[in-house]
Amino acid sequence: MDTNIMEQYKLWTEKATEDNDVVAELRAIADDTEKIEDAFYRNLAFGTGGLRGVIGAGTNRMNIYTVAKASQGLADYVNKICDNNSGKFNRAIAVSYDSRIKSDLFAKVAAGVFAANGIEAHIYSELMPTPCLSYAVRALNCAAGIMVTASHNPSKYNGYKVYGADGCQITTEAAAEILAEIEKLDIFADVKRGSFDEHMKSGMISYIDEEIYTNFVEEVKKQSMILGDDVTVDKNVSIVYTPLNGTGLKPVLRTLKESGYTNITVVSEQEKPDGNFPTCPYPNPEIKEAMALGMEYAKKYNADLLLATDPDADRVGIAVKDEKGIRVEAGEYALVSGNETGILLLDYICTRRCATNTMPEDPVMVKTIVTSDMAKQVADNYGVRTVDCLTGFKFIGEQIGLLESQGKESSYIFGLEESYGYLSGGYVRDKDAVDGAFLICEMFAYYKTQGISLLDKLEELYQKYGYRLNTLHSYEFEGAAGAEKMQQIMKSFRGDFTSFGGLKIEKLIDYLPGVDGLPKSDVLKFLLEQNGSVVVRPSGTEPKIKFYISVTADSMKAAEVKEKKIVEELEELLK
Repeated sequence: MDTNIMEQYKLWTEKATEDNDVVAELRAIADDTEKIEDAFYRNLAFGTGGLRGVIGAGTNRMNIYTVAKASQGLADYVNKICDNNSGKFNRAIAVSYDSRIKSDLFAKVAAGVFAANGIEAHIYSELMPTPCLSYAVRALNCAAGIMVTASHNPSKYNGYKVYGADGCQITTEAAAEILAEIEKLDIFADVKRGSFDEHMKSGMISYIDEEIYTNFVEEVKKQSMILGDDVTVDKNVSIVYTPLNGTGLKPVLRTLKESGYTNITVVSEQEKPDGNFPTCPYPNPEIKEAMALGMEYAKKYNADLLLATDPDADRVGIAVKDEKGIRVEAGEYALVSGNETGILLLDYICTRRCATNTMPEDPVMVKTIVTSDMAKQVADNYGVRTVDCLTGFKFIGEQIGLLESQGKESSYIFGLEESYGYLSGGYVRDKDAVDGAFLICEMFAYYKTQGISLLDKLEELYQKYGYRLNTLHSYEFEGAAGAEKMQQIMKSFRGDFTSFGGLKIEKLIDYLPGVDGLPKSDVLKFLLEQNGSVVVRPSGTEPKIKFYISVTADSMKAAEVKEKKIVEELEELLK
């Protein structure tokens, strides 16, 4: 083992004495060189999404020391930009946190560091979703914001998303500048730490006013597409909702109830915040297992619709009763994918805007490059311009900001990504599951009043635009060896391939050099014959390689056969 790693370990046993959990773990791994190496072989990566890692002791873990060091680097960056910004925004940082283990502690540690560096910290008095953080940054005219969360990761993870003054997650350039500041620091000697309670008394740390949260809810309610008396909607639909032990409970229920949806049953086992996620080890509405308990409730209460939001409430997933047996046995509940939900919402918004004459002059829909291209077909049908951007909702938020700078913010009508992220307005600059849940319920009630189910509507859209199957496959590569393996895999995919699963590759788009003005990104998109595609990218937040596969066919069964062949061939290349 590298002697530097052992020196780091010994230093931590001497200096990292504040958190008893860290002290206990350092003692526990004293004779385990493999665990010591994994905990100290690198500094926890700070990327465009901020920090994310396993909670524990060491430089490669989420703990009060790595959080404080990152916060000091962010504070140094914020002080620099505030010295040069001519008063455009305040020397302040907004802070929010989710239900994860130590999230509240990490948020308070970060706020203490900011205050110790002369930066006001505005923190929510209780856990709040990611979109509420994005909203607070702009509402309070802050220079930056942080959201302590690991989003949908398993319970052993936590993280730290960083936002710019525009309410978007930071740009690649800003992340590089903040990283440069972090790398200058000694984790124990160079970090200014401040007492949360003392800085609360001095006013350098303050709780965000309840009015900010209320204003956020009001902005979500304004996204309604039921604008007048041209339609009557029965809002007494039976809804089962689960916040998956996260932050969504309070804002989602408030928004829905204030909008007239009162027939709501909450999954009691997943109602209260709990970072252990006891009934959903992978609290991600993309995953069937996370939806399982909610589907049991839906069946028990004969609900029309199941909603699930992830721990920081920026993603929302749904299941609907399949009355006609379109996808599953009649009367059972069918999951609707992120792509499908996004396409349904886009079509609904366009339909309603046309019906109420509220379609802007130059309407714009923004999606990521891994999101179904069927969204563009729908947009084209309504004369809506499609903007494609890199994976990550911050790039969608960036496009809203660009429209705003051109005086065209009202042109933006919807943004979507396949990973269950949606946003219909510019009031925040990140995906918003509160908005998503609200619009899904409205859309569901609108169609149900007309005797149309969401599955009926989806089949209608597939008949119009062609059946499309979009799938995501993730493969994990843990530790130092895994990181190296991922680099080798990406290199191998830049080799000479002519087909995948028997479908000819018509074009390869390599985003690494930068394409169409987009930032450089280690992403490959293979365009296949018969209107298919394969996107290969390493995750920006997890040790995973992801394959996004899209195929078109005359039926679901035919598409599944095509997709399976592609997956089998891709998996061979990982060996």
